[in-house]
Amino acid sequence: MTVRVITGSKQQIAEQVSRLPGEVREAIVFIDEAPAAPPPGAGPPPGAGPSPGAAASVEDFFAEMESYMVDLGDAVVDDSRDAIYQRREGE
Repeated sequence: MTVRVITGSKQQIAEQVSRLPGEVREAIVFIDEAPAAPPPGAGPPPGAGPSPGAAASVEDFFAEMESYMVDLGDAVVDDSRDAIYQRREGE
């Protein structure tokens, strides 16, 4: 599986995805939602803000995902390309 980060407008992203070789099975999409301006003197509309369960920012999204990550403490992990793609003895 190959991971790609694609940025641009909706149209640009759609075009880039359509040109990807192979099958695209999943996508994570970050949507910047412009807040609706309330009429003068009115408070925020009911339900204003992010969708239920939605992260307020990309940083918040990754913070939410932290509980699903592996914590290796102070262990040093060789995540270089060579270490990842080389078979070790017994593999």
